[in-house]
Amino acid sequence: MAPATFTVLGAVVIVALVVLSAFFSSSETAIFTLPADWVADGDGAGGSAAVLDGLRSDPHRLLVTILVGNNVVNVAIASISTGLLVQYLPAGRAIPVATVVASFVVLVFGEIVPKSYGLGNAKRWALTVAVPIRIVERLLYPLVVVFDVLTRHVTDLLGGETDIEAPYVD
Repeated sequence: MAPATFTVLGAVVIVALVVLSAFFSSSETAIFTLPADWVADGDGAGGSAAVLDGLRSDPHRLLVTILVGNNVVNVAIASISTGLLVQYLPAGRAIPVATVVASFVVLVFGEIVPKSYGLGNAKRWALTVAVPIRIVERLLYPLVVVFDVLTRHVTDLLGGETDIEAPYVD
């Protein structure tokens, strides 16, 4: 593939991945900031409210699902950015430049702004993302189960609270 085509394709993929990062970050904030009684009532939201209530019934698994999705996306952003930049810069420069640029892009457009949006639009956004998050949970099921069990076990071994997320959804 020609370098220009690879660069354009890489840039398009990075933009799509940043959108996915924003989706996961805003979803996490929106879902975990809603009062439990609002979710249980559903506020006339129909099927999305039921899905949202189901997601929140296991907050640790929900958090693991969101974090697995978000971390896979963010690592891909960093990897692709590095792959693109090594075409134009020596590796010794491409790696730190990619790290700084990818960190900036992910923090601003994949984390901070989306989390602010999720917080400011929690009810509407949580209902909007409930079904897609459920789909992601099912698509990533093997990974989610492994990390869910592993993190509960490690937390227990370290003497931590294994249901730390519960107060945020109860």
